[in-house]
Amino acid sequence: MPIDRVETVFLDPGRPLIHLPDPATTLVWRTADEEVLVVGPRTHATYHHGKELPPCVRMRLRLGRTVAVLGVPAVELVDRVVPLSELWGRDRITGLGGLSATSGRARIEAALRARANSAQENAVLVHRAASALARHTEVPAVARGLGVSERRLRDLFTVNVGLSPKRFASLSRIRRVLSAFHREPLADLAVANGFYDQSHMGADFRRLMRVTPTAFRAGRLPTTTCTG
Repeated sequence: MPIDRVETVFLDPGRPLIHLPDPATTLVWRTADEEVLVVGPRTHATYHHGKELPPCVRMRLRLGRTVAVLGVPAVELVDRVVPLSELWGRDRITGLGGLSATSGRARIEAALRARANSAQENAVLVHRAASALARHTEVPAVARGLGVSERRLRDLFTVNVGLSPKRFASLSRIRRVLSAFHREPLADLAVANGFYDQSHMGADFRRLMRVTPTAFRAGRLPTTTCTG
């Protein structure tokens, strides 16, 4: 199955909309206008505040499956939002009109499965590498453990994930920090997630989140107004 997680998102117009840095590629089905968007890997956070948006169904692809199901290298989608029709052609995604969230999701999932019969070996390598990087394993050690060169590992990630292994590890580490951000002291979070110290974590956090950890915790976000 090429999909890692599916969720229905209801957006509150009274709160900022925060898109976290994310190494995954995601499909977003906007149920109001039946548009399916491909959201590529995000290398930094974005913040929006403004118009009310309709609910949407978000389908997060498994790492390493982007080429197999979308037909383009993940690196071409980094920090981009592209209509799925541009990748598949309009005729491949028609017929969603009038469908419920459940049936529409099922149809999209079936289309993804139909395109996910290749690249299995690469997907397994990417998954194993991602698991090792998430445990703070250094890139050279990951490559040796998989029996591939660092260049091969880098090429696999660039094509299938859209990010280098090093950048993937950096984004994953900050996302782990955020998962416990409001429960743990910053110094403890730094140690638990493999940073040298709190200052090291703060520098990575500021680079990816575009705001300091203290400001983020206090809700002082650099929001922009949604347009369009």
